[in-house]
Amino acid sequence: MAANKDTEKKELSASFQMNADISERKERKPQEFYDDIKAKYAAERELRLEYRPPGSTFYQAAEGDFAHYEHDPHATEIDERDPINDEVEVLFIGGGFSALLTSARLRQRGVESIRIVERGADVGGTWYWNRYPGVACDVVSYDYLPLLDEMEYVPTRHYAGGSEILAHCQAIARRYDLYDLAVFQTTVTSTTWNEADQRWHVRTDRGDEMIAKFVVCANGTLAKPKLAVIEGMERFTGKSFHTSRWDYEWTGANLENLADVRVGIIGTGASAVQIVPEVAKAAKSLHVFQRTPSSIDIRDDWETDPEWAAKLAPGWQSKRRQKIIDKFRAQADKRANLKGISRDEKIRRQENANIDAMMRIHARIDETVEDPATAEALKPWYMLMCKRPCFHNEYLPSFNLPSVHLVDTQGKGITEVGENGPIFEGTEYPVDLLIYATGFEVQQTGIYNSIVGEGGVELQQKYSDGIRTLLGIHTAGFPNMFIMGGYQASFQFNLTDLLQVQGDHIADCIDLVRNGAHETLDAKHDREDWWVQEVISHRGKTNRNAECTPGYYNFEGQENRRQDGNYNGGFHAYIDHLDEVKATLNDWFVLN
Repeated sequence: MAANKDTEKKELSASFQMNADISERKERKPQEFYDDIKAKYAAERELRLEYRPPGSTFYQAAEGDFAHYEHDPHATEIDERDPINDEVEVLFIGGGFSALLTSARLRQRGVESIRIVERGADVGGTWYWNRYPGVACDVVSYDYLPLLDEMEYVPTRHYAGGSEILAHCQAIARRYDLYDLAVFQTTVTSTTWNEADQRWHVRTDRGDEMIAKFVVCANGTLAKPKLAVIEGMERFTGKSFHTSRWDYEWTGANLENLADVRVGIIGTGASAVQIVPEVAKAAKSLHVFQRTPSSIDIRDDWETDPEWAAKLAPGWQSKRRQKIIDKFRAQADKRANLKGISRDEKIRRQENANIDAMMRIHARIDETVEDPATAEALKPWYMLMCKRPCFHNEYLPSFNLPSVHLVDTQGKGITEVGENGPIFEGTEYPVDLLIYATGFEVQQTGIYNSIVGEGGVELQQKYSDGIRTLLGIHTAGFPNMFIMGGYQASFQFNLTDLLQVQGDHIADCIDLVRNGAHETLDAKHDREDWWVQEVISHRGKTNRNAECTPGYYNFEGQENRRQDGNYNGGFHAYIDHLDEVKATLNDWFVLN
């Protein structure tokens, strides 16, 4: 079994090599050191904003001339079928963990008529699409994989790989008979509330006209691949694809076809961090094009001890989850009970601890990467959690291989692609395969789908002046509709923790309508107003918009999105709000 993560604090004087003004820190007071780091963070943020001003078009959808980047490589043919014209009780838009979790809870409450409508050819969501080499979850598998108690399953590793997670999704669908009514290779294009029959009318790109009493928007947090806006992308004559549409037919199942291939990968986010070590071992050469480096922490992984697994008592995962929630609550209580410390001092201590953690990550880079210039370029200059943290043991060592080259664009990004490959500051980098690790549209409800509620109001029209929800799940004027994994819900690195409590809540709401002689449930406007203010009041706790480097956590640095984000009051507080609503549902919803 791997050793536990080294959490020993490093002495500041030995942490890493900085630029000249910071390297003199030994003669300064410690707080001056932290202030210097914050100044460096601010300078790096401004540099990136100079090259990507807030509101500028930096990404584009995989549409039009680039639609082939969304092609499904896992299903070579579209299953032909006649259009569907029927009615179901609950319809899920999307077939990932959101749909699977909530469906399981609905089955437990006796709901039989459940349909999943999914773009892919199977359930799994993120884990259906993302099958690139090295794909795995960054959250411990015993916490991330849901319904382990119900499925009587123990993951095979501390961190589960993508294939195991996909298999778990499929097992859940079989266990709860979700394949029976499911519709795959189908995209919902419109979801419209019909006030005459009090039902949702759902249309798809396959000519379907379905009716549902309840609709759950479960299209995923990171569902739609996006591409960087790069001049000349269409001119490239080699092979190219997005990370979420990996073409194993071209690369070989074990990347054996890359032995004589020059590879380029644009992006250094979570997907790239897992892909780079695998491609580095297989390809003739690899150029990694970086705009902003990720923070790379240690990943302690091991095979599950069968003796430990055999001793697990029924309900072990639920108890484990409760311990985590209790820990969150205890930490929050400890912070709240600090006596004699001002708010500014609390923030200063939190920032300093955050900087200590990031400097430890810097130190690891210096210890691992042999070339000093490459090591310096790989160091992230922003607060930990300003961008998604990554965990990998082979990413940094990959840059010690003679065939692997880092092209650090220092915040500019690649802005041109020629016939032979990416071009940066006049230098062309010829490659045979160009991989776009450029991410996804984030937490967008109705990502392929026009959602129209009462009075003909389209959801994005309602959101035009800012997202408005109750708990991130309900939005007034859209009765019997629920949103999962979207904005204004609690921020959780382990997303399935959030999806579990949301799924329980949605099942309770549907059960209330079904068994209470009601037809519809809709959030009250004043309660929605209250929640929007709750979200706004807690947004400042992370200050991501004002201080963080641009990224999807802070809408690429936009300053006017005060309510368009997650609820940052703490997961324990979010659960308390859910419990409060559950105890007094009539106070929060209009029931007809």
